[in-house]
Amino acid sequence: MSVPVLRVARPTNNPAALLPFYRDGLGFAVIGQFTDHAGFDGLMLGHARAPYHLEFTREHGHAAGGAPSPEHLLVFYLPDADAWLAAVDRMRRAGFAPVPAHNPYWDQHGLTFQDPDGYRVVLQRAAWER
Repeated sequence: MSVPVLRVARPTNNPAALLPFYRDGLGFAVIGQFTDHAGFDGLMLGHARAPYHLEFTREHGHAAGGAPSPEHLLVFYLPDADAWLAAVDRMRRAGFAPVPAHNPYWDQHGLTFQDPDGYRVVLQRAAWER
């Protein structure tokens, strides 16, 4: 059975402001973008072999607002210690410092970073156990 591709889409007021966080910090690649498609601009970011990608859209003439709460998270599980350290170092080199997690659970084995819209990403140094 093939695995479906997951697209996580959310609005933003400024897709260009998010680019350094997701591309330079998290290591995503720009996999697509569009301008003024039925009143929307968009930016899609992903990893070459990952079955997911992110889409950020801006609707002309509308304010998107920011994250509704500090618990709106994307969590990336990185069980390999070297890979986790490299990911954290990449975020710091791109100019992003960790923030305290709202839920202290995430601080036990990971670090949380906040994007320019106020949404948070957790780099969790653990394996996802099913």
